[in-house]
Amino acid sequence: MPPPLFAAAGTIFGFPIIIIPRRNVCFKVSCSTEHHNNQSGVKYDSLRVLEWDKLCQSVASFARTSLGSRATKAQLWSLDQTFQESVRLLQETDAAIRMHDHDSFNLDLTSVDLALVESALKHARRRLPLHANEAVALASLLQFVEALQLSLKAAIKQDSDWYKQFMPLSEMITQLVVNRSIIKLIQQVIDEDGSVKDSASPALRKARDQVRTLERKLHQLMDNIIRNETKEAVLMASSNVDGRWCIRSGNDQPTNFKGLLLSSASGSIIEPFAAVPLNDELQQARASVAKAEADVLSMVTEKIQMDLDDMEKSLRTAIQLDMIYARATYSLSYGGTYPNIFLPEDIDVPLAAQSYRSKDKTSQAPNPKKEWIFYLPRAYHPLLLQQHRQKLSTARKNVRNAAAEIRRRKLQTENMAVKGKAEIDISSLQKQVRALEEAPPVPVDFLISQKTRVLVITGPNTGGKTICLKTIGLAAMMAKSGLHVLSSESAKVPWFDSVFADIGDEQSLSQSLSTFSGHLKQISEIQSKSTSRSLVLLDEVGAGTNPLEGAALGMSLLESFAKSGALLTLATTHHGELKTLKYSNDAFENACMEFDEENLKPTYKILWGVPGRSNAINIAERLGVPGIIVDNARELYGTASAEIDEVIMEMETFKKKFQEHIKESQHYLMLSRDLHEKLLLNRRKLQDLSAQQRYKKMRELSEAAAVARSTLHKKAQQLRMSAMKQSQLSKASNRTLGNNYKHAMAVETELQTTNPSSSSIRVIKQPQSEKITELPKVGDTVHVSSLGKRATVLKVDTHKEEIVVQAGNMKLKLKITEVQR
Repeated sequence: MPPPLFAAAGTIFGFPIIIIPRRNVCFKVSCSTEHHNNQSGVKYDSLRVLEWDKLCQSVASFARTSLGSRATKAQLWSLDQTFQESVRLLQETDAAIRMHDHDSFNLDLTSVDLALVESALKHARRRLPLHANEAVALASLLQFVEALQLSLKAAIKQDSDWYKQFMPLSEMITQLVVNRSIIKLIQQVIDEDGSVKDSASPALRKARDQVRTLERKLHQLMDNIIRNETKEAVLMASSNVDGRWCIRSGNDQPTNFKGLLLSSASGSIIEPFAAVPLNDELQQARASVAKAEADVLSMVTEKIQMDLDDMEKSLRTAIQLDMIYARATYSLSYGGTYPNIFLPEDIDVPLAAQSYRSKDKTSQAPNPKKEWIFYLPRAYHPLLLQQHRQKLSTARKNVRNAAAEIRRRKLQTENMAVKGKAEIDISSLQKQVRALEEAPPVPVDFLISQKTRVLVITGPNTGGKTICLKTIGLAAMMAKSGLHVLSSESAKVPWFDSVFADIGDEQSLSQSLSTFSGHLKQISEIQSKSTSRSLVLLDEVGAGTNPLEGAALGMSLLESFAKSGALLTLATTHHGELKTLKYSNDAFENACMEFDEENLKPTYKILWGVPGRSNAINIAERLGVPGIIVDNARELYGTASAEIDEVIMEMETFKKKFQEHIKESQHYLMLSRDLHEKLLLNRRKLQDLSAQQRYKKMRELSEAAAVARSTLHKKAQQLRMSAMKQSQLSKASNRTLGNNYKHAMAVETELQTTNPSSSSIRVIKQPQSEKITELPKVGDTVHVSSLGKRATVLKVDTHKEEIVVQAGNMKLKLKITEVQR
């Protein structure tokens, strides 16, 4: 016997844990707080500071069933996926997006109550009768699976390549078995509202007819009794108490009928003696109905037990499809792109097949270069993007509600003062909408080369350094968990076995640890747990203590990670000494957050290869700090440091111009590609047009030749008929007729030797021409005896006594003796 579909695994802090089998992999379904309590450790602490739990909740909200939502959270929190499992998860998500775009597939399980299906299969496995609504839910699931299989077959029939395009979902769907007879049986005996039909069995129909008859009799009896109580009739009404029909009286006055007093609180409830036998029969009839319904449901349960394994497999697959649907719908909603993941040791191996969506984009944009180990262009922080969309949606909703309120007040003819206030309110709301539309989240570019092991990011406070760390950490986790990353084009992301992060204030009062100590403890655990496939994110490394000691400790930590630590380490800092590591170690790279000095605010963009510079003194000067203080600060800061900042400023300017030139070159490259494609298209069109013109000319020449041959044959036939008629009319003209006959035969001979493509053919043969005694002139007509044709003189050579003539399509060079006039 196969294992049960769901198995309880105990509770932790009052939260239940449920195990859902899936291809020998178990998902623990629980809430996010339980995960942290259950798996306390540096991995879960890192995901907590990255706010991975919020992202999991956001993705799970796209699932259409409660079981699918819980399973989605569990799958996303399962941190032990192998590289092959991550690839398969991404393939599933991409296949679901393809099905969505195909328009003939429906992976939305809203109409199926998987919880009721689970309960139905539990009852069937325990040999207990199903409830009617459970049977209806089971039929809905089987119909959903059947519809998917029919859609898949139709798509494959249209194009057999779709089976491969939809893998692995096509294999998952085709392996399911649906017993159509069970669907038909459930539909025959149970209504869509979950009630057993009268036609389900003769016994059920008979029992329900008896119930309806008895209830009708009881209604009549109650009406008669109330009608006889003329004085108290207004205060009396029939009532059903525990399945027995009684009379409810509004006062405690005695009645004319006798019966059993069932209750005397706030009036009296009396069952008349006359109704007791009918109520007893009604109870028995209802018991018969319940038994007949149970017999029908038992019969349905027995049929289901015969295919129980296939139905449990269908339920597991439906839960898995709902998880895949949630990941795919999240990607479609937020504009995610397919990430190409790879193992660090396979970085030089060609990337796996890209998403069909990203293939379209790569024709217009450069593919991820081999020199990048992390290629994430224009990436968004998923939670910031979600928050912005929610705020914008709320603001737009407020505008709509305010507009509706104004219309309502106008209809109620409110006074002008109230209306003016309403208009001011909607104007301010509209300004909020415009402000949100004009200030979307800023995407960042992550282009990290293969040789880089440690990236040092500098920049001002609130400049976006921490958001950058979280963005790259969440992108790595999303790619590993089968989610599309939120970037402008297909990304190239290494497969990390773990993502470790030390971000925020980790002061621990319970362990008597300061902020600095809390950071050191976390970093120490990260260093001990990280491997050559890990991603490490360190925020404000070396902060919280003496600047000189903090800088020295930060440099030592980063050099340790670069030498024997994680695959990739990203660290933010304010210590200028950490910027110099790049110039002594090729494993380091610098980047800084751009700062707009004119507006005195960060732009939240990254400048790669440029160390950040200090802006504090310049900002102080712009904010109006007295000049003597600013000058003294610059003097204390040192001339050498000021010169370094000036060099850095020049590097930033050069970097900006360089990026602008890159964008401009990419733009022109795209234009040249478009022009090249247009030229190729026009060339193909010209070739097709030329072929069509040649074919048209050949066809016209063929038709003209056929018409000419037909005309010549008709003329020859007319000459023969004319000669025969003249021979019958007069024997005296035999000689003349003979000559005509010979003349006709000569014409026929000429027809047989004539070129059918000639533009004009002479039918009547000219009399015998005389020999030429003098040279002809250009343009004269002569008779070429060897051809039996007329020709036009094109050229005359008096010395050689030769002429060039054209006869039809032929040009000939002849002696004068070979032609006649």
